[in-house]
Amino acid sequence: MNVRVGGGGELVRVTLKYGRGHLSTKISEKNILQFIYPEELKGLKNVEREILNVLSNPIASPPLEEAVKGKKKVVILASDVTRPCPTRVLLPPVLKTLERAGISKDDVTIIYGLGTHRKQSEEEKRSIVGDEIYENYRCIDSDLYDVVHLGETSRGTPVEIFKPVSEANFIICIGNIEFHYFAGYSGGVKPIVAGVGSKRAIEKNHMLMIEEGAEAGNLESPVRKDMEEFAEIVGVDFILNVVLNSKEEIVKVVAGDPIKAHKEGCKIVDAMYKRKVRERADVVLCSSGGYPNDINLYQVQKAIDNVKRAVRGEGTIVMVAECPEGFGNEIFEKWMTEYSYLEDFMRMSERVRREFTLGGHKAASISMIMKHADIMLVTKMEEERVRRAFFEYARDLDDAMTQIFEKYGKNVKITVVPFARTTLCVD
Repeated sequence: MNVRVGGGGELVRVTLKYGRGHLSTKISEKNILQFIYPEELKGLKNVEREILNVLSNPIASPPLEEAVKGKKKVVILASDVTRPCPTRVLLPPVLKTLERAGISKDDVTIIYGLGTHRKQSEEEKRSIVGDEIYENYRCIDSDLYDVVHLGETSRGTPVEIFKPVSEANFIICIGNIEFHYFAGYSGGVKPIVAGVGSKRAIEKNHMLMIEEGAEAGNLESPVRKDMEEFAEIVGVDFILNVVLNSKEEIVKVVAGDPIKAHKEGCKIVDAMYKRKVRERADVVLCSSGGYPNDINLYQVQKAIDNVKRAVRGEGTIVMVAECPEGFGNEIFEKWMTEYSYLEDFMRMSERVRREFTLGGHKAASISMIMKHADIMLVTKMEEERVRRAFFEYARDLDDAMTQIFEKYGKNVKITVVPFARTTLCVD
């Protein structure tokens, strides 16, 4: 198990999530600067009761049952398989409420917001919502190219939305709230752009990541403000969001107004997951949190970004991430691997300004971190592919620690962040 340390010389076993399992190694206490854990809340004892309660007593909104009465086409936006959102837990109370309001099953469509992610298998779509819902409701993947144009935001983002969403007269966004490296936080109305917006809309919105304030933990991020304006034009009516702990238990449920309810949820995320760094370490040893957070490198990038302020200049981030799907995005992989020299790779932010491309934006984020520190991956990805993208490589945690001690010597100082996907390290 992971142990908080006091500076002695005893060995500490550090165990980190990896895919559906774990990896572990032993490190001397004298080498560990600190463990950075979330200050987590316990999971709710009766989740369904709490969900029904917030649906009946939402923030700055009429109760869902009242708000949805008389609507003929209801769309519920849900996360795809790459997200940790417990959709199959959240949907039943929502659907029961819609039934009480007189909404027919035939008038409800559940849409998995894929954004630029791959299409899902039937098994994956079924697993997200559960057998009963999948067999009784229309459950479909979004399509980047089957869109309707509804206008433009003040920042120039085209409001282009998946056609079935544009045809709805009541839109509900379901999701979980965690830090997002340039939108501030996930959840709220983010799915309406990043999930069911057009490719052009997503790219234009995400291009704002290079503007000041586009960073994790900032509700005033220009990316999020643009998303909120986009959602207002589309007409998002209601959100149901949850905050999870590291066991993926629901600790908080918020519902109601898409902006105000989301802000309340973000307060809980800050209290649990914004963590002060005592001092910057030579090495940050961390995990993305296991499956599905380490399903591919495209997802793992968020965890790498969260810990960048915990490592000193010329230090190393050691990321434990299985990545069975490899890079997870063709453009991301292309941008990560097409450079011959690290110096050219680290100038990629200039390229993003010239030719913003989804997938490429994540490569640019990683390149900016590599200006400051090295990144080592402990992964099942092929070593050649890993090194081609300028990462260091380790086959397991013991191998990683051997390399680290060779690189920094016996007095290396290590900070451990077991849940880097959700923990935001701040100075």
